[in-house]
Amino acid sequence: MTEQPGEAGQDGNEARAEASAKAYEDVAKAAQAESEGESADEAAADALDPALVKALEEAATYKDVALRAQAETENIRRRAARDVEQAHKFALEKFAGELLPVLDSIEKAVEAAGALAEGEETKAMAEGVSLCHRLFLDTFGKAGIMPIDPHGEPFDPEQHQAMAMIEAPHAAPNSVVDVLQKGYQLNSRLLRAAMVVVAKNS
Repeated sequence: MTEQPGEAGQDGNEARAEASAKAYEDVAKAAQAESEGESADEAAADALDPALVKALEEAATYKDVALRAQAETENIRRRAARDVEQAHKFALEKFAGELLPVLDSIEKAVEAAGALAEGEETKAMAEGVSLCHRLFLDTFGKAGIMPIDPHGEPFDPEQHQAMAMIEAPHAAPNSVVDVLQKGYQLNSRLLRAAMVVVAKNS
């Protein structure tokens, strides 16, 4: 049986329609798949951002803690160095304080020997006591211990202890007119205040 031309054309149209529909369906599926892939990527990006922010916050916190610890360590090191320096400078404070009465006695001996120095033997003894006194002061000086002898200076309550106030017409008011006992300081720290007599205000 022979196929009619009209029927052949109709079959061709149907085939082309089916092919077009299939192609459209494939394109639609591909577009849908691509869209779903982009949505997954966006979701992953959204999930990553909070984690990244949290990690950055934690890193900043740890950095701050590390900086604080470093600063505290540096402060401790400086305090320790200062304490060591103070210990070196003032290690002799108690010992020097106990030696001051000995030095006072030597000074009294020098004064007494000088007042009695008449004969040769007495003069030799006075010179020996005076030499001992100078050696004592030199040793103190090497250790940073210096005398406070404020005769004629203004009264300083930080370094002087006023034992009396007297009328002194030829002295400036509130000045030291007599030193009853010298004071001493160790590396600028007061060991003992000087005992003084102060001129009254006129």
